Amino acid sequence: MTATGLSTIGFIGSGNIGGQLARLAVAHGYDVVVSNSRGPETLAALVAELGPQARAATPEEAAAAGDLVVVTVPLKAYEAVPAAPLAGKIVIDTNNYYFERDGRIPVLDAGEATVSGLLQAHLPGASVVKAFNNIMAADLTTTGSPAGSADRRALPIAGDDAAAKATVATLLDEFGFDAVDAGGLDDSWRFERDRPAYVVRMNAAEIPAKLAAAGER
Repeated sequence: MTATGLSTIGFIGSGNIGGQLARLAVAHGYDVVVSNSRGPETLAALVAELGPQARAATPEEAAAAGDLVVVTVPLKAYEAVPAAPLAGKIVIDTNNYYFERDGRIPVLDAGEATVSGLLQAHLPGASVVKAFNNIMAADLTTTGSPAGSADRRALPIAGDDAAAKATVATLLDEFGFDAVDAGGLDDSWRFERDRPAYVVRMNAAEIPAKLAAAGER
């Protein structure tokens, strides 16, 4: 039995972050269903590495199969995430806004919306939790440690559903990280790109000051 009580994690996007999270998931007893925009056949090497707990599928199939689903696609592609099969599910959003890649998104530039808020609006039946966006992909499988370890690395999470955040916090703990509640999705920008809490190693006691140092939008 996994710590969250869930058995299958779906991945919509299986690049650097998605692949690393899939490795952690398999290592902790989860089945994983990985997908990307290019087709299941392009994920053969990853599935072979992950072993019998993994299979490749389409994004729609991964969304339907997952008890919890990780969305880790370029922000410009978020509207292609299938909404119907994600209704009633927890969705972890790892995305960041890179205008050089995604193009300019005026509501984000103006501070009128957040990355995860856009995904939540696209997935009205799901509970979106922002997590794993402020850590380098390679660090996911190399910097975690058991609960209670001295100076254990911590990651902020944000979301509007308290129960969903609690489940994601349990998953982070299982994967080797303390989770620090950074508030609702309206506050999720505080640990995005170019903010003090972005891709720096922090323990749980250090995160609140880093979040506060983001100031006001």
